[in-house]
Amino acid sequence: MATAAEEIQVGQRLVRVSSPDKPYFPQRGLSKLDVVRYFLAVGDGILRALRDRPTMLERWPRGVFEGATIATRQDNRGDAFYQKRVPAGAPDWVGTAHITFPSGRTADEVAPGELAVVIWAVNLGTLRFHPWPVNRADVERPDQLRIDLDPMPGVGFDQVVPVAHEVHGFLDELGLAGYPKTTGGRGLHVYVPIEPRWSFGDCRRAVLALGREMQRRRPDLVTTTWWRDQRDRPVFVDYNQMARDHTMTSAYSIRPTPAALVSAPLDWAELDDVRPEDFDVTTMPGRFADRGDPHAGLDGRRFSLDPLLELADREGLAAPPER
Repeated sequence: MATAAEEIQVGQRLVRVSSPDKPYFPQRGLSKLDVVRYFLAVGDGILRALRDRPTMLERWPRGVFEGATIATRQDNRGDAFYQKRVPAGAPDWVGTAHITFPSGRTADEVAPGELAVVIWAVNLGTLRFHPWPVNRADVERPDQLRIDLDPMPGVGFDQVVPVAHEVHGFLDELGLAGYPKTTGGRGLHVYVPIEPRWSFGDCRRAVLALGREMQRRRPDLVTTTWWRDQRDRPVFVDYNQMARDHTMTSAYSIRPTPAALVSAPLDWAELDDVRPEDFDVTTMPGRFADRGDPHAGLDGRRFSLDPLLELADREGLAAPPER
């Protein structure tokens, strides 16, 4: 028998949580309500990651269980699914952003403006949030440069960390600030807050230029070769994550695996001492309460993309095609 719904005060809203005792991560003994409480505990952080950004929802309404699969474009059967358009029946306080996909089709996508929207989405089974690198005030001009350090199969986190340090050093040389985070898996993301003056194509070109520089500095570790079967180095700088409608898992999102790991914002100084498995639904609230959000600086100064675009010009790099 389903348990009675609960109403939770989130700011000025009452958000209904249905079936609060439903197992969401049964191997960890975590219920739907536990997941809601996790997102409340890191509320300032998750809202900073999503505020006013068009956001695709990754919904696992039955929780994460052995054999669970997510529906794809090729196979729409699955226990979970991605939702790009705002769900029917959404409350009128759920903000949206009107976006255009590469196909030319358009949609109104959820763009959280308050924590209640996040908790409303979690009640629908959302574990991972996938925000665009734009604000709904201008969905054509990214205000974040996102650098994806993507390990090849079998490559450990320990091989990604040296590449992240190299990225950090290079950004410092250019006068840019970067903010690293774990993915919840073996990779790392680095965000650079930028002025919203450049197109998606410019941003892809900038990340490709950075990737080529990393390839020169760490030829033992880094590749920018697009085709997977042609990569002969362990870490791929995935410049195409800056393409329109390509998104990264937000900070504080929960990876849908039995361990319930989360995408954890980091300080550069702690990169050598942490592992992705240090951060999960049970440990992150305490860390957040003690340390706050290492990505708070993303709300501050925004930087020019000119240094990276000048490098791209010197290298004769055109914007890579969208994949």
